[in-house]
Amino acid sequence: MLSGLPPLTLALLLAAGVLLDLLLGEARRWHPLVGFGQLAAWLERRLNKGSWRSARGALAWMLAVLPLSFLAAWLCASGGATGLAAHALTLYFCLGLRSLRDHTLPIHDALTNGDLPRARWLTSRIVSRDTTNAGEADLAKAGAESLLENGNDAVFGTLFCFLLGGGAGALLFRLANTLDAMWGYRNARFDLFGRVAARIDDVLNYLPARLTALSYALLSPGGRLRALRCWHAQAPAWSSPNAGPVMASGAGALGISLGGAAIYEGEVEQRPVLGTGQAAAAGDIRRAWRLVFRTTLLWVFVALGLGIALHLAGVQHA
Repeated sequence: MLSGLPPLTLALLLAAGVLLDLLLGEARRWHPLVGFGQLAAWLERRLNKGSWRSARGALAWMLAVLPLSFLAAWLCASGGATGLAAHALTLYFCLGLRSLRDHTLPIHDALTNGDLPRARWLTSRIVSRDTTNAGEADLAKAGAESLLENGNDAVFGTLFCFLLGGGAGALLFRLANTLDAMWGYRNARFDLFGRVAARIDDVLNYLPARLTALSYALLSPGGRLRALRCWHAQAPAWSSPNAGPVMASGAGALGISLGGAAIYEGEVEQRPVLGTGQAAAAGDIRRAWRLVFRTTLLWVFVALGLGIALHLAGVQHA
């Protein structure tokens, strides 16, 4: 592991970062990831043209991610209270647990109150599909899918990389994931330019996604085998090698059906069905949030437990 911190210290900093995110939520002004998104958009406008698009995309990825990751590593290695604070604060800015709750539970509330126009507007803020004429089932499905998939991207993948590389590891993962979300589309504009960003995100997410899928299954006492079966049978058909296991296991754990038809850029896309049982309803958004939250607690307690065990065993550096 690359953080150089004692395992128990690293686990305590992880818990501190999660607690800061739950207490403070997403920074409303001057959020570093918003600034990073603007930098990424600027790089894309200047480099995504002409020939050698894949090479230009690789260069853009390095220019966007590496300097900031090295800066975070330098700050975290400064030692003392400053270095410890840098680890915890970097993790806080990279996490999106509270943000997931704040963006999805209002959809549940709007659907519960019968306010379909508001539910459509709220859902359009977090997904790329067309929600103009979406019904309650479509919006509930979109909200649950977003929670399950982004639980891995915005929370568990970040925690996994924090345990490997401290604040710098968490930042590198989150920046790479952000670039995949911005550039990793299979369309005329991004198919070549965003290919490197998509592949790097696939590699970084491979282990976290499968640990997330396993966690979703373990935290469903009545549906563990169902979640594992859905993961095994349905994930290979999903277009994303990492979102497939996460969403199939999560849908199986909740006992609902996700996937299916969705409208993107004016065209209906028939996606494979994930999970089993009834189509998602408004209440399943809240159930998906609870699953993500319980999984977060599981990861924090496991990290603390391992940290304590390694501390008692005399292991000095993670």
